[in-house]
This record gives sequence, structure tokens and C-alpha cells, in this order.
Amino acid sequence: MLPTVEQALKSLYLCQSLTTAYQPIYMVRLDERNGKVFILAGEDIQILVSRDGNWEFLS
Repeated sequence: MLPTVEQALKSLYLCQSLTTAYQPIYMVRLDERNGKVFILAGEDIQILVSRDGNWEFLS
């Protein structure tokens, strides 16, 4: 499974925004079970990017 174009662009944008804010990125992974990109960054930042490019913070 590959990320969609919208997902890839939004993930890149989010990673760039995180590094601009001096937040380290520890993991970027495409979850093949649900097709979402998971980003783990900073102290406790967890982001999910859905196939349509929408994203959300996880608590």
C-alpha cells in the first residue's frame, strides 16, 4: 500500500512544520491496517493523516 498524493503532501508539510518548530521527528509510518500515516514527534506529538489528507492530533 502506498500513501495517496494528498496524504504524502500533507505529511511532508506537517513534518516540515514540525522541524521548523525544532521538534524532532521519531517515526513516520503508513499503517497498512487503516491506510493512515502516523507521525511521532517531539515530547508527545502524535498525528494521524487520513487518505484524503485531513489530519488530527492524537491524545
